[in-house]
Amino acid sequence: MLTRRSLAGAALVVPLAAPFLRPAVAQQTLEWVAGSLGGGWYTMAAGLSALIKDENPEIQIRVVPGGGLANATRVNRNQSPIGWGIDAFAASARRGEDPYSEKHEGLRCLGTGYSPTEHHFLKAKDAPGTDMRGILTQRGLKIACPQRSSTDEMTLQRILRFLGSSPDRIRQEGGRYLNGSYADIGGAFTDGQVDYLYAALARPAAIFTEIAQGRRGGQLVDFPADVRRHLIDQFAYAEGVLPAATYPALQSADVAVTTMDSVIMVHESLPEEAAYRITRTLIRNRGQRLTTIHASMGAWDPAVSWKYQGLPLHPGAARAFRESAGMPA
Repeated sequence: MLTRRSLAGAALVVPLAAPFLRPAVAQQTLEWVAGSLGGGWYTMAAGLSALIKDENPEIQIRVVPGGGLANATRVNRNQSPIGWGIDAFAASARRGEDPYSEKHEGLRCLGTGYSPTEHHFLKAKDAPGTDMRGILTQRGLKIACPQRSSTDEMTLQRILRFLGSSPDRIRQEGGRYLNGSYADIGGAFTDGQVDYLYAALARPAAIFTEIAQGRRGGQLVDFPADVRRHLIDQFAYAEGVLPAATYPALQSADVAVTTMDSVIMVHESLPEEAAYRITRTLIRNRGQRLTTIHASMGAWDPAVSWKYQGLPLHPGAARAFRESAGMPA
């Protein structure tokens, strides 16, 4: 039987225990706009969303298809609070420069360097031409590339313009300029509807791995030095190589290519705690864990990621980088 004194003692225990109770955290469902189904961005976003949920059950992420050019506008309008972007295009969106007509001032980021993206230019083995310039300026060219809202297609248009051509000119000269999903254009190449294929994907890209194992095969084509330099000087791209071992059936040596890198864009209204927890999870799992999601993510370096100047860091991401990646206060 409890006495008056024991009841009083029990009452004193409650306030002491209360600070140790774990507060309930409201669950959030966020939409992440990625790339086309079957592409690297979609695969990476799906893998990262599962990883983030494992460590932060209160954060649910739904991945939806998107495109490199359109994603920046979608995130800026907060239609999707998270999205993949390309470093050079994200910076252009922020400033309102071509191909964007207005400043995307709502954009913030969680750093960059998540997935270097190589531009691939593939010719069928029996198709004419051995160099990019000669191929892209020939009459009757039949080429496929991703949809018009993608950074792949915008880059191909920039190359064509530099070489004195365009999609309209290709069609006027009896050629074919086909747009579609990665699955669509891969199928069009395999079926012989087109003889050339252009796509920007992190290596090793599934579409090219499948073509390498298929019946038609092909050969990857180098990007000429003047084309790479033009894209660097005019549009802030970068350059690199596809190592010879990337697609042994499609190349016998390193292939010089234009490259870009992936940035995680977020809307400025994304709660600071959510941005912090997401970025902290990525930092904790850098290296092998990210590599298991996609090989291209293995080289991500948090100590460099926060230095990207194209978009302001979200305050939550900045807190995570200061705690664990050497970012100064």
